Amino acid sequence: MTAIRNMYEGDKPREKLAAKGVQALKNEELMAVLLGSGVQGKDVRKLAREITALMEHNFESLDLKGLLEIHGLGKAKASQILAAIELSRRYLLRSNRRISDAADVYEELRDYCNRQQEYFLSITLDGASRLLQTRTVFIGTLNRSLVHPREVFADAIADRAAGLIIAHNHPSGTLEPSSADRAITRRLKEVADLVGIELLDHVILAKGGYFSFSEQGLL
Repeated sequence: MTAIRNMYEGDKPREKLAAKGVQALKNEELMAVLLGSGVQGKDVRKLAREITALMEHNFESLDLKGLLEIHGLGKAKASQILAAIELSRRYLLRSNRRISDAADVYEELRDYCNRQQEYFLSITLDGASRLLQTRTVFIGTLNRSLVHPREVFADAIADRAAGLIIAHNHPSGTLEPSSADRAITRRLKEVADLVGIELLDHVILAKGGYFSFSEQGLL
């Protein structure tokens, strides 16, 4: 039985969560964090993969009986999983949030305005401008070579998103886009046009407010 604390440092979902944020974790990594440890004869990664595979196949009718059919999964861990799903479902039903302009993006990402490092983020939206996912794509000083379109669009394609908004914070407090910011925006706009996912905006965040490429006619 392998607990998360015994995994290699680079494989630890909790460490990844702390470094990049919860949005950066894969489904099985989120499940591994929730489980904490494996069971007799089955480590946490294998157990997490089996559970997420069952969820992908039969999520809507998932129940305690179905989870207990996974070899080694006990009632306590199965109940924990169902409780987490139900709690999330109740909050999601209440939110159903729409992102219609840069002001909405600013409210969604306000916490990043005070970060001391730069965070490059993506927001995927469905055809009705409902928020699908907010993700951390990259942490660190931005330049054109580090923000690769593959990293940005892979998740958007997986989400079957109709629209994409990118954003990053300026710890310096300035809202003026740099030459690198402009180059990244142009590059991602070209890729967006190719893959058929509309790049709706690039928003720069700072303590004093935000800068919207779309509102300034730069997209």
